[in-house]
Amino acid sequence: MSNFIPYNINEKYSTSVAYFSMEFAIHQALKLYGGGLGFLAGSQMRSAYDLGQNMIGVGILWSYGYYDQDRDKDRNLKVEFRKKRYYFLKDLGISVDVVVNSKTVKVKPFLLESEIFNTAPLILLSTDIEENDYLSKTITHKLYDANEETRIAQEIVLGIGGAKVLEALHIKPKIYHINEGHALPLAFELYKKCKTIDKLREKIVFTTHTPEPAGNEEHSLALLYKLGFFSELTLDEIQQFSENKSDVFSLTVGALKSAKITNGVSRLHAGVANKMWSHINKSSEIIHITNAQNRRYWADKELLKALDEHEDYELEARKKHLKKLLFDEVANQTGKMFDPNILTIVWARRFAEYKRPGLLKYDFEKFLELVNREDMPVQIIWAGKPYPFDTGAITIFNEINYISSNLKNVAVLIGYELNLSLMLKKGADIWLNTPRITKEASGTSGMSAAMNGAINLSTLDGWHPEFEKNSVNCFTIPAVNPNLANEEQDIIDNKNLMDILFNEVIPMYYSNSEKWVNIMKNSMTDTINAFDSGRMVHEYYSNMYDAK
Repeated sequence: MSNFIPYNINEKYSTSVAYFSMEFAIHQALKLYGGGLGFLAGSQMRSAYDLGQNMIGVGILWSYGYYDQDRDKDRNLKVEFRKKRYYFLKDLGISVDVVVNSKTVKVKPFLLESEIFNTAPLILLSTDIEENDYLSKTITHKLYDANEETRIAQEIVLGIGGAKVLEALHIKPKIYHINEGHALPLAFELYKKCKTIDKLREKIVFTTHTPEPAGNEEHSLALLYKLGFFSELTLDEIQQFSENKSDVFSLTVGALKSAKITNGVSRLHAGVANKMWSHINKSSEIIHITNAQNRRYWADKELLKALDEHEDYELEARKKHLKKLLFDEVANQTGKMFDPNILTIVWARRFAEYKRPGLLKYDFEKFLELVNREDMPVQIIWAGKPYPFDTGAITIFNEINYISSNLKNVAVLIGYELNLSLMLKKGADIWLNTPRITKEASGTSGMSAAMNGAINLSTLDGWHPEFEKNSVNCFTIPAVNPNLANEEQDIIDNKNLMDILFNEVIPMYYSNSEKWVNIMKNSMTDTINAFDSGRMVHEYYSNMYDAK
């Protein structure tokens, strides 16, 4: 791997690792991500570079990215697919053959060199090349294609194509890290050479990211076999490998059985995952390595300087300046002029039902009371990308957008990619996080927001229980019984959320700035100390890659 890693490798991290992920959020200019999985992978690559780790990333060069978020003539969400071009990627001058549905498809690798964005090197795979027919080209067109067979083909290209590309480039990792189950075909490609499951498991580690069904893919075993998901293994070998007698095959179960060790992405999530998969025979142990975000990329340097120098005035002044920069974008997109002196609440992440983007407005009369306050007013910003073919999530986005049209201090922004995400996290006073408990495995957006002086107001899900000291470094919505019906949970959580806003957050912001700034500082300090991705990637080496 030394030919591809131009920096000095730290002896502590000399074990060679190939990190396979369907998405990487490296830079605004490289649109290969849809949400938190990509943001996490981006920070992994940045911190691997920072610490001199012997790591190379393997992903897919999505010709059309995830999608471009636009508005139609009525200002509703509009999904656009525009072809991307990246002249800063290096053509590695080779291709490999992958069989998809009994047809040979050419897979060509491109290299994102370390010095471009200060990351570990990243190999990106494309089938969108002249040597392929049109159907084969479309495999790497759109991240998370809605067509099931195309989606499976993408996973074959990532797993089997990625393994073959590394071999063709004479890169021989000791460890293959599968970030979510998408790259599982890698295990079947390696199994042909390892011959035994025990030898295979010495090579693979696995990160599971969510308890949600959409993140734990299942497909017909016959369909996967037909398309070539299992490389050249026979059905008998596959059933021996997985001990699976069902007609349905779970990618997560396959990964759990292929890996020497698995991690959940928070302490709470590891507990949920262990319970969720406790019935799986010969599953790898599931430990927790809580997700983190890269301080170098995400944290505003002037804010950190003011924090380090104990300059509260500078901290407040810088925060106000960052709010002004965000509000320029609000004005640009919506025509609304926000005031940096007013408390600003931001809800921004992927729109999904379990994340409850609309919880703040659940009791609509109370919501109107909140946004129509004349004394101690508030401003609210929503942003985030629904999955482009999730009509339910898009409907929620458009409903909130419609409500905002008649409220001068409520804005809905589009284009939730790295640059806008940075602006929102730097400009928010309150970072609102409202998932149903156990549904949000980690929730890394709150970490990068906290690094920028945004105070988390969150349910006790994901990383938050490991971080929170209520009214000291954050505000916490009390836990409700997760066995209650969703509607009952929403009613209770909404009432508790509104009580916290009306009785604690708003009065403190306007009447006790000293306490507010202390919470900001505690939040920044506690996040940087425990949730910088340098800690995370160190734990990957010590607890997974080098674990016996």
